[in-house]
Amino acid sequence: MNGELRIQPADGILDAARHWLQPVREALGGEFLGAYLTGSVLTQGFDPALSRVNIMVVTRHLDPDILDRLAGAVPREKKRKKGALQFEPLFVSRRQIEQSLDVFPIEWLDIQERHLRLEGENVFDTLDVPRAHLRRQCEHQLRGKNIQLRQVYVTSKHDSAALEAELSGVASTFATLFRTLIRLQGETPPTNNGQVIERVADMYGLDARGLLCAHLVRYSGEGAYKGEELAQMYRRFLVEVDRLVHAIDELPVR
Repeated sequence: MNGELRIQPADGILDAARHWLQPVREALGGEFLGAYLTGSVLTQGFDPALSRVNIMVVTRHLDPDILDRLAGAVPREKKRKKGALQFEPLFVSRRQIEQSLDVFPIEWLDIQERHLRLEGENVFDTLDVPRAHLRRQCEHQLRGKNIQLRQVYVTSKHDSAALEAELSGVASTFATLFRTLIRLQGETPPTNNGQVIERVADMYGLDARGLLCAHLVRYSGEGAYKGEELAQMYRRFLVEVDRLVHAIDELPVR
C-alpha cells in the first residue's frame, strides 16, 4: 500500500473486490503483475449508490489473445440492486503505463499517491511521474470542462435534470484536478474531497461555497436541489471555475 494512503475501505468492499478479482487473476496466469483499488473508493464518504469501485489490473502484456482470456473471465454484472457494489475495471500493461507517464501525468500521479494493492507487486513504487507537464495538462482539462459547463448552462438553464446531471458528472473530474492544483503548490492533498476544494479556494482566492457546488450536488442525493436554487448553484460554480482558469493561466510553466 502506498505510504500516503490514509483511507481504508470497509472490509466488505475489500472482500468483494478480491472475489471479483479471482477469475481475472486465474485467467491471466503468469501475465498478471498486480491489482489495485483506485479512485473514489479510497476517499471519505464513498457511496456505492453513486460511484463504482475502480479496480486497476496491471499485466505484462495485453495482446488480443490475453484480451480474449479476460473477456471470458471478467465477472458480468447482474441487474443492480440498491446499495450493491459495481466494479469498474481498467486493464493496462506495465509498458502502457511507462509510455504514457508524460501524456497522463495527472492521472498516474493521482493513482501513485492514492491506491491500495489487492494482490501482486506494487508497480507504482518505482514510477517516476514527470511533473513538468502537470500544469499544462491541468489547464487543458480545466479549460475544456469550463467550455462544457458553459454550453450546458446556455442550452439547459431551465432543465434542472440536465444541470444536476452535469454538475454531478464533473464533480469527480474536478476533484482530481483540484488535487493536482494543490500538488503544484508543493503540498499533499487532503483525503477528503470537501477539504481539497476548500484548500484550492484558499490557495487561489476563490469562493469556497461556489467551488463546492458540484460536490454538494453529487453527494447530497438525487433531487436535493431543484429549480432556481440548482441554477444558481450551477452559475456560482461556473463563475469560480472561470476565475480558477484565469488564475492557472498566470502560473509559470515548469
